Amino acid sequence: MRLNNKIGLGTVQFGIPYGVTNSNGQTPADEVSRILRYASANGIDTLDTASAYGNAEETLGQNDLNRFKIVSKFLSAENYMPISAQFTKSLQNLKMNSLYGYLAHRPLALLDNEKEWETLLGLKQQGKVQKIGFSLNSVNELERLLDKGCFPDLIQVPFNYFDNRFAPLMQELKSKGCEIHTRSAFLQGLFFADTTKLPAFFDGVKEQINALQNDFGTNLSGALLKYTLSLPYIDKVIMGVENLEQLQNNITGIDSALLMPENKNIISDTLLMPSNWPK
Repeated sequence: MRLNNKIGLGTVQFGIPYGVTNSNGQTPADEVSRILRYASANGIDTLDTASAYGNAEETLGQNDLNRFKIVSKFLSAENYMPISAQFTKSLQNLKMNSLYGYLAHRPLALLDNEKEWETLLGLKQQGKVQKIGFSLNSVNELERLLDKGCFPDLIQVPFNYFDNRFAPLMQELKSKGCEIHTRSAFLQGLFFADTTKLPAFFDGVKEQINALQNDFGTNLSGALLKYTLSLPYIDKVIMGVENLEQLQNNITGIDSALLMPENKNIISDTLLMPSNWPK
């Protein structure tokens, strides 16, 4: 399998301005269409979206999505509309009859309301979705869900050169038939940031970021992608882009990228989770 075929296209930028280094704002609808055409022509068959991504689903729905596997996510029914209603709305926005995957965006809510997991199982049994599971931020979340008996068909977790917190559980679940998707290969663009402009919160990784930028130069993105794509227990690496040029550069840079050495530096979980970053 070519490494390109393991890329999934993230779509949060299609619905809201997103990313610590994003200076261009939300991707325009016509640029989204160009991105999708190029992605499909270059072996990318999976799109990752969510109802919480602004109007990303609606923007995607303006295009022919039948060539893609669509994975979307829902919010907890306790604080939002019922899951079945969220699912129906996502199908309407995307102009699809079914989804490949449907994931809990706030998975710990499933622990407090077992009916939500039962609803997901029902959607799967009805053939409306092939795979159900979770989008996770912490290892503890996954451990608690597994202890409760909620075994996923598909998980999405953060994973990159700095962040391998989930690696042991990813390998265990993969061996049991779970599909593994990762996100944050670029850690929201932190790897490309001008470290002189980063706040003191990031002091613990500024030196490492500078070293990576010096060692891999203009093809750092290709090296970071190659690092995750090359791991056999990862099925898809979800990569977000703001425009077609970014996607083209990232894809063309993979094959020629140098392999990254093992990262032996220990980085705090606090820094690895963007939810903790200064706003």
